[in-house]
Amino acid sequence: MSTFASRQLRLRVLQALEARVKQFLRREELWPLRVPREPLLLDDVLRQSLADDARRFDVATLKSRPLLSLEWKDGSRWEAWVGVLPSGLKIYCDTGEDETRVLASGGRNEGDESDRAFLELFAESAGGHFGIEMAGGAPRSVRSPMDREFLVDRFVDLFEVTGSEDSLRAQLPEQLETEGPPGGGRDFRSDVEVWLAAALRRRSLTSSLES
Repeated sequence: MSTFASRQLRLRVLQALEARVKQFLRREELWPLRVPREPLLLDDVLRQSLADDARRFDVATLKSRPLLSLEWKDGSRWEAWVGVLPSGLKIYCDTGEDETRVLASGGRNEGDESDRAFLELFAESAGGHFGIEMAGGAPRSVRSPMDREFLVDRFVDLFEVTGSEDSLRAQLPEQLETEGPPGGGRDFRSDVEVWLAAALRRRSLTSSLES
């Protein structure tokens, strides 16, 4: 496909997304974000806006920047990312093994704060605020442009909501896993810090091998 044709397809998709995002709902508890009544499947938008050309469209061209990428021991992956519409509105999307969904939109003038707000709201509800549910225990590797202290706080929230503390502690060095009184009397945030440091390194190593 020519570069011009690819750009035309992308413009049609962005225009369709602009129209759909205008229908998103503002909920006070999710400010500064708006959300659809249910997660918006990107495949549905592609079929409606591109018809037979949908199969030729590369979803990656909509991605402006990543927010959070997770990979589990079994090789499954999940990513949250941001796209920017022609109006300047941001869309917050997630991509799993077989689908991409639009979960929310953010204002033009919110800057990076809306990115952080999305991840905060996502973690505190394990995706529930946006109509999805995180599962699968603690991932083996993590990639994110966010600062580490912010990520530690978000993962503490996420793992406590999903009840994934044991799966995280199973990844800690043996001497840490066995420390503390029965029932896990150690400070959980400290465990998350140790786990995250290792998970970020694993992702870096994987990325180096892939490149």
